[in-house]
Amino acid sequence: MASVPHYFLLVLVFLDSHAAQPSCLPGCACSEESFSRTLKCVSISLGEIPRNLPEEFKQVRIEKSPIFELPRGFFINMRTLEYLWLNFNNVTVIHLGALEHLSELKELRLEGNKLRSVPWTAFRATPLLRVLDLKHNRIDALPELALQFLVNLTYLDLSSNRLTVVSKNVFLNWPAYQKYQQSGHEAEILSSMVLALHDNPWLCDCRLRGLVQFIKSVSLPVILVNPYLMCRGPLFKAGQLFHETELSVCRKPQISTPSANVSVQVGQNVTLRCLAQASPSPTIAWTYPLSTWREFDVLTSFTAEDATLSELVIPAAHLVDRGNYTCMASNSIGVSTVVISLGVQPAQALLAPRSLFSPSESGAYVDLRVVKQTAHGILLEWFAVADTPEKWFTLYIASDEAFRKKVVHVGPGINTYTVDDLLPGTKYEVCLSLGGQPPHQGRCVVFVTGRDDGGLEGRERLLHTTVILCAVLLAVPVGAYAWAAQAPCSCRAWRPRWCLRRRKAPRCSLAAPELRDDPYRDHTAVCEDGLEPGGAEREGDEQRAGEGDDHRGGLVWTSSP
Repeated sequence: MASVPHYFLLVLVFLDSHAAQPSCLPGCACSEESFSRTLKCVSISLGEIPRNLPEEFKQVRIEKSPIFELPRGFFINMRTLEYLWLNFNNVTVIHLGALEHLSELKELRLEGNKLRSVPWTAFRATPLLRVLDLKHNRIDALPELALQFLVNLTYLDLSSNRLTVVSKNVFLNWPAYQKYQQSGHEAEILSSMVLALHDNPWLCDCRLRGLVQFIKSVSLPVILVNPYLMCRGPLFKAGQLFHETELSVCRKPQISTPSANVSVQVGQNVTLRCLAQASPSPTIAWTYPLSTWREFDVLTSFTAEDATLSELVIPAAHLVDRGNYTCMASNSIGVSTVVISLGVQPAQALLAPRSLFSPSESGAYVDLRVVKQTAHGILLEWFAVADTPEKWFTLYIASDEAFRKKVVHVGPGINTYTVDDLLPGTKYEVCLSLGGQPPHQGRCVVFVTGRDDGGLEGRERLLHTTVILCAVLLAVPVGAYAWAAQAPCSCRAWRPRWCLRRRKAPRCSLAAPELRDDPYRDHTAVCEDGLEPGGAEREGDEQRAGEGDDHRGGLVWTSSP
C-alpha cells in the first residue's frame, strides 16, 4: 500500500511541472523531444522573431514566414538554444550582433532566404556551431577569412547561390581543415568536413584556378556533397566540369593593332582594330578627341580563349574624324593601350554643278543638339569645324505656331543658345549653318512640346509615351514636356512626314531620314503629319519651290547636310 501514495506523488509532481510550462505562441506548436523543448512555427504571419522567447527552448524552427531580418538582441533569453532553423523565410539582413548570447548554438539553417552577404565575424559568438546551411540564397562573394571563427564547423552548405569566383584560401583557412593539416595526417579522423558548392554560376577563368586545383585534389576528411562542379562561364568554358578544365595564370593585357596608321578619303567607311590578349578577359574602351559628339559602334569578339578583338566602326569618315584613337584594355591585373592614327584626306572628285555644298563649305562639319532644359525653354549646343578660323553661325528657329522663322546670328567663340518661351503642344525646328549659308547646309534638330494636361496623371502618360518614342525628354515650365529628335530636317526627304507649312498638330510617328555620318542615326525623329504622299503634297512642293525665303514660305526649307 506504500507504493500507492508514492505513485500519486509522482503524478502530482508531473502535473505541477507541466503547469509551470509557459503557453506556446499562437499558431505555433510546442513539444518535448529528447528531453528538450521545441518551438515550431510554420506558415504563420510572423513579421519578426518573437522577442523574449523562454530560455527552456533548445530548438526553434520558424519557416515560411515573412521574416525580413535577424536583429540584434532577439535571443537574449535563449542562452541554451542549440538548434535554430529559419528556412524559407525572407531573411535579407543579419545584423552583426544577431547571434549574441547563443554560445550553445550547434546548428544554424537559413536555407531558401534572400541573403546577399553574411556577417562572418558574427560567428565569434557561436564557438560550438557545427552545421551552417546557407543553400538557396543570393550570396555572391566569400572573403578569405570567412570561416576563421567557425572553429568547430564540420558541415557547410553554400550550394545554389551566386558565387562566381572564390579563393581556395577560404577553405584552407577553415579551422577544422587546418587542424588536420597541422597534425601531419597522422591523427585519427574523428569527423569529416562536408562541403557543398554545386549549382553556383562559376566563372572559370584564371581567378578560379586555385579553387579548381583544390577541388581536384580534395580528399578525406573533406567530402563534397556533389563533386561535379560545373563552369557557367566564360562562353568557351561553359558546361565544363572542374575536373576537365585547365586554367592559366592571370596576366595583364597585351595589346596590338594590325595598323597603327590608317588613311582614308572623306566619305569612306573605316574600321579600326585592336587585339588584346589577357587573363581574365579584359574590358576594352576607345577614346578619341570627339567622342562626346561623334559616337561610333564598337564590335567585340573572342578570337581565342584569352584573345579579345575590338573594332571601332566609323561610317563615312569626315575631315573632323582625323586624329589619334586610343584602344585601352584593362582587367584586374593591369592596363595596356595602343594608339592608332587616322588620317582623312579630302575627296579628289569635282563637285557636281547642282550640288547643295559649295566648295568653301565642303570641308565644314556642323553638329547641333539639345543638351538640357532651362527655366523657360531648352539649351542648344553645337560643335563646328571649318576652314575659316573665325566662324559666324546662323540659327533658324521655326514653329508651327509662328508665321515666320526667327533668324539669330551668333558670333565666333559661342557654341550655345537658349530657346525661350516654348509653347505647349508645339513643333519646333532649329537649324544651324555657318556664316550666312542657307539652312539646308546646316544641321537641324526637331523637338515637340507636349500638351499641358493640367494634371500629374496626364503628364505621366505623356512622359511614358515620349520615352518610348525617342528617349529624349524635356520639361517646360507650363507643365508640358518636350522630346527632341537629333536628326537633319528635310521636307523633301520627309515628304509625307513633316513639313512646317501648316499649323495643324502632327499625327503620325515615322523615322527621320538616316545619314551615313550622323552620330545620332539611332534616334527616332517622330513626326505626326497626317498628309499622304502625292496629290496636294506635291503641288505644295511645286508652289513653294518658287517662293524663295519670303514670309509665306518662311516655315519651309530643305536641309541636306
